[in-house]
Amino acid sequence: MNYPNGKKPSSLSNRTSNKSKTTFSNRGMSLEEDINDTNAYYRTTNQAIIHKKPTPVQIVKVDYPRRSAAVIKEGYFKQASTTDYNGVYRGKYIDFEAKETKNKTSFPLSNIHDHQIKHMESVVNHGGICFILIRFAVYDQTFFLPAMKLLTLWNSQFKGGRKSIPYQKIKEAGSLIPFKFPKRVDYLTIIDELYF
Repeated sequence: MNYPNGKKPSSLSNRTSNKSKTTFSNRGMSLEEDINDTNAYYRTTNQAIIHKKPTPVQIVKVDYPRRSAAVIKEGYFKQASTTDYNGVYRGKYIDFEAKETKNKTSFPLSNIHDHQIKHMESVVNHGGICFILIRFAVYDQTFFLPAMKLLTLWNSQFKGGRKSIPYQKIKEAGSLIPFKFPKRVDYLTIIDELYF
């Protein structure tokens, strides 16, 4: 099967078998890979059921050089996607977005879209736990920022004419998630502290 990013999804068993070879020098992995591995661990240990949402794509043209090698030649997004991940933890609906930036001083607001903000606001209004995970790649730091704090920062930054949220504000409003094994981005620990 051809995957959109050219890679097959990694399984938890493949990651854990290489555990002894992994060092902190491997922290350059993408935030998405780290979250996917963490979610696989959560599911395997029956802590939570969280999955990455598929992007709704309409396939228009497929080339069949042979039956076992179909290649998608043309496609487009059916609709704007909402957030990256959702699921259930301790009886509560979980919904979150994950963003990574190489910027040292701020998080560009262009990384988030209006429809995503509206979606997050709706989740909060219906009693779900909603947040954004922001990784500052240059610092190897990942922050958990509750949706309500993101919405406040979003509104205040735009009213002030800014196009980004300063790193310092995210540091103050968010919670730093320590990098550890096997849960590389252990956001459930932060959820336990903030919501339960």
